Amino acid sequence: MNERLIFLDRGVGEVRGVVTLDGRPERLILQRDDDDPRLALGAGLIARVATIEAAIGAAFLDLGGGLEAILPFKPDARPVRGAAVEVEIRSEPRRGKLGIARLVGQAEGPPRLLREPPQMADILREIAPDAQLTEGREARQMADEAELEVLETIHSLPGGGNISIEPTRALTAIDVDLGERKGQDSKRVTRQANLAALAEAARLLRLKGLGGLVVVDLVGRGHEGAALVAAARIAFGPDNPGVAIGPVGRFGTMEISIPRRTSPVLERLQRAEGGLTDRALAQRVIRRLESEAAAQPGSRLTARCAPAVAGAAEPLARKLAERIGARFLIKADPTVPREVIDVAAA
Repeated sequence: MNERLIFLDRGVGEVRGVVTLDGRPERLILQRDDDDPRLALGAGLIARVATIEAAIGAAFLDLGGGLEAILPFKPDARPVRGAAVEVEIRSEPRRGKLGIARLVGQAEGPPRLLREPPQMADILREIAPDAQLTEGREARQMADEAELEVLETIHSLPGGGNISIEPTRALTAIDVDLGERKGQDSKRVTRQANLAALAEAARLLRLKGLGGLVVVDLVGRGHEGAALVAAARIAFGPDNPGVAIGPVGRFGTMEISIPRRTSPVLERLQRAEGGLTDRALAQRVIRRLESEAAAQPGSRLTARCAPAVAGAAEPLARKLAERIGARFLIKADPTVPREVIDVAAA
């Protein structure tokens, strides 16, 4: 079918955009009030060339306010240290890595923002131009569902079996497992599982915002390499331009390179050591309070959560009060487990 729908959830302190593919989340895009627009995909800036690393063909840019980005260059187009240049962000920063900029031309003046990045509604309409934008309660529910799927590691495949998706610093590893997928013809069963896995992997990598080198450990032996590569080209087509797909190797793996454009939403929701970030949990506290306030008009609400989460929720609480009034309390309780949120009416 390949039907795409778009949803926009305007929350307190953040906006979440969701694109679905045949009813399942395909992309979750997150914009928060305290995000710096100078680091967002599509932002146009004046930057200063701070240092040049000729050995790797890259210059480090000063974007102002302590922000940096990398500007790749060819040997015949080496920038001048200290020069002002106009650039556009083409790859957002990720954990431990700077963003990447594209040179637009020479410029004058101090580092500054020239052009704001696209707004959420515009991003969604560019992905699915013919889809009607849905907001409100349905969008909130779809964004919550997408967020839960982003955080999962093991995902079920249509028809049985599953795939696990585990990002590392070097690459993202995907393992295909038949599970209880049944059939008398084992070769046909494994072929169908691998084809389903490639389609699901493409959707889920877009949903999690993961790119770079991806290694898929296919199930079974004696793979029909040409058919699998053709299926991968179709599955990862929406990620073009820039996708590169390698043949099935002797050990039954397929390597795929996907351009990195946005910061992985998985990194924004989850800590490097595992578990949700304080900010992600704080957003859940605020959404719970907002939902309970709508369900219980006039009631006074109390949210109990871990102290670090309560601290992250404090600036958001002031914005929530502008929506529902100051009829709630966020209580820091050290006895509450970190990822537990308890909301009750007084």
